[in-house]
Amino acid sequence: MSYIVMVCMVYAGSKHGKRVQANLGAKNHATVMMNDADRNSTVKALVGAAFGAAGQRCMALSVVILVGDVAEARVWVEEMACEARKLKVGNGFVDGVDVGPLISKDAKSRAEAIIQQSIDQGATCVLDGRGVVVEGYELGNFIGPTIINLNEHSHVQSNEIITNPAYTEEIFGPVLTVLTVPTLDDAIQLTNRNPYGNGCAIFTSSGAAARKYQFEIEAGQIGINVPIPVPLPFFSFTGNKGSIRGDVNFYGKSGVNFFTQLKTVTSNWQYGKGGDLGGTVMPVLGKK
Repeated sequence: MSYIVMVCMVYAGSKHGKRVQANLGAKNHATVMMNDADRNSTVKALVGAAFGAAGQRCMALSVVILVGDVAEARVWVEEMACEARKLKVGNGFVDGVDVGPLISKDAKSRAEAIIQQSIDQGATCVLDGRGVVVEGYELGNFIGPTIINLNEHSHVQSNEIITNPAYTEEIFGPVLTVLTVPTLDDAIQLTNRNPYGNGCAIFTSSGAAARKYQFEIEAGQIGINVPIPVPLPFFSFTGNKGSIRGDVNFYGKSGVNFFTQLKTVTSNWQYGKGGDLGGTVMPVLGKK
């Protein structure tokens, strides 16, 4: 839902003394340490997280930050494109289909427009899913897996202001944006500059890199070699920053607390009559 709409709902609820839980937008980043991540399994994980549910989930992976050499990054991107080409687009109720339709024609048109705008602004469309036709559903709202490389021949600097809509917009479609940075520090700074904080992930075989990432990253849900780090139901959904408005997170213990009105009972049972039931001073712990 629109960020502005959600903020208005929170203010309106608070004005009337009501609690509000509002889950807002997201732009989930995955950092890949190309020098030590398992390429084959990482590529499969990235493609599944980006294009599953046609990218229409709040924890969909929409940005991949490759850390290391630009030439090596192009190899990774091409392997992601090769893996994505294997996905079948079609009716989601049919066995074997990997990518279903978008929710509406407006959603399809918006996603296609953002893809074109990103290309017009200099990005490279490595894999273009526009124009896909599904037999028997020729008028369906289908877009195939799409991969956009923001800077194919150079690094993105951590202090660089990225204005390309493929990066700034929550597309909510099967579109994956890729960029390359020199170091892990750059990847962390770039991720933290994003206004949203639903989730993020790092792919690495280095415990030191994973530990640095989990302590310095600002997103509320972190995956280490896990592309979609949605907590199990008994934990809370801990998105933060611009991805949530309200005083507590939803489901898990926080979800229970949201629907709970606290009550405190203080009792003083005496074994016999004539005991001290209080006076002019507040009770003191341990007083007999």
